[in-house]
Amino acid sequence: MSTLANSTSIKQPRVSRPAVAISDAGNVDQYWRSLTYFNIYRLLIGGGLLIVTLKAGFVDFGVHRYNLFLYACYGHFISSGISMLLIKWRMPAFDWQLTIQVISDIVFFSLMLYASGGLQSGLGVALLVTLAGAGLISRGRLALFFAAVATISLLLLETYSLLTIQFYQAQYSQAGLLSMAYFAVAWLAFRLAKHTLASERLAQERGVDLANMAQVNQLVIQDLQEGVLVVDKNGFIRQRNSYAEKLLDLKPLSGNAERLRLSDSIPEIAARLTSWQGNSSIQFDLLRLTHSNALVRTRFLPIQSDFRNGVVIFLEDMGRVQVQLQQLKLAALGRLTVNIAHEIRNPLSAINHAAELLEEEQLEANFDSRLARIICENAQRLNKIVNDVLQLNRSNVAKPEVFDVQDYIRKFLEEFCDTEKIDHGVFILSSSHKYLICFDRDHLNRVLWNLCRNAWRHCRRQTGSIYIQLEKAVNESDFCIDIMDDGPGVDPQQAKQLFEPFFTTASGGTGLGLFIARELCEINQASLDFVEDSVSGHFRIVCKINKLCQ
Repeated sequence: MSTLANSTSIKQPRVSRPAVAISDAGNVDQYWRSLTYFNIYRLLIGGGLLIVTLKAGFVDFGVHRYNLFLYACYGHFISSGISMLLIKWRMPAFDWQLTIQVISDIVFFSLMLYASGGLQSGLGVALLVTLAGAGLISRGRLALFFAAVATISLLLLETYSLLTIQFYQAQYSQAGLLSMAYFAVAWLAFRLAKHTLASERLAQERGVDLANMAQVNQLVIQDLQEGVLVVDKNGFIRQRNSYAEKLLDLKPLSGNAERLRLSDSIPEIAARLTSWQGNSSIQFDLLRLTHSNALVRTRFLPIQSDFRNGVVIFLEDMGRVQVQLQQLKLAALGRLTVNIAHEIRNPLSAINHAAELLEEEQLEANFDSRLARIICENAQRLNKIVNDVLQLNRSNVAKPEVFDVQDYIRKFLEEFCDTEKIDHGVFILSSSHKYLICFDRDHLNRVLWNLCRNAWRHCRRQTGSIYIQLEKAVNESDFCIDIMDDGPGVDPQQAKQLFEPFFTTASGGTGLGLFIARELCEINQASLDFVEDSVSGHFRIVCKINKLCQ
């Protein structure tokens, strides 16, 4: 970017890390959500054991004490249901609820093992899933503790079964192997939880980096002095900066705002995008936006190598560029011409005065005074040029007022026709409503005077030869003053030079009239342009409507 070329002169903003804080509330919700899923598993296991025990008679659950097994199943199922309510209320704390649920599983499954005749029922394996789930949910903090409690409970159960159940053969070797499996599962859950925590921490850091980068990109885009639109492959505007919203008269983008389709909001740019997608080397002319009457240059850049995946549209405001160029031009012109004008004016006055005296002497001596008149006319023309040049530096301050443009132009036409000795019927003023505009009266008078004088010079000088139309612009916030004549029009090659200083097609013109008129319009936040689609002379002034002066 050209604006970032001199990086040493720009103070880079320091982005603190993290710019976007990781939401603790989001982590807490994730813990409780995992505990909810774990408790749903407990409900399914408890309900499944009840159904299998009550409906399937071939299962050897509860062969030693059937009622105790049923009570344990009912207790496990009711405990799971109560835990669901406690999770919903989030009382007590998370660690306490997880501990209560795991200890409950160990107690109830131990009772089921005893009621089913010991380890030979195979219910001890169900605790493996409980220990693994508890270790993952707690991120490994309590995994080994739960394994130790399950091991102690299993060994005590085996000893108690040996003492209370007749002809029971203790299976300490199988209990030891199952206890080792408990600790293995708990250790694996601990290692997996530790790895998961490291991955989450890395993901959070990467998320912070991406958020910081997105914020920096957003700041850069928002600070650009040109409009930026990001359009996806479906034609929706995904992102835009404030300058684009100003140029296109779009509402500021909010988080829940409905996405806009480019073809519906800005059809002229959508048409250019379609043409560019067909031929990426096409060169577009400047575009006059109907929303803000701004003159922009459009550029398209693909987001990826395939531009059909999305495109970035740049809208360069040529009005702002022209203003900057004109300011530089005026600054240089002002420094040069003011000094020259003052130096020319004194000898010019002396030449004019001497020519007048010479003309009087020639008249008294009955000599031809044609040469003296030529000197006087050219001296007056040079003096007019000097006055116009000096006015370039005197018209840079506007005093805008709110007034009815229809009444103002009607009075202006009466004054103009009386001063220039023109029939009032030459002008036709068309306006259906009264509108208020904010403009400097003196500046508008000078602009209209110049345009009407040019129209009178090139028209057919018949009734209705000059047509002035007042109407709202397409965007309803601007107002247009169109001045048209029935003359031969302007040559297309000369139309591009109309507003350049010292360019004129009139024999006695200075070439500063239209240049000064456009400058006066821009001082009043308005624009003056030549409408090239007309077969005759057509100038348009666009200014703001119904806006109070600041």
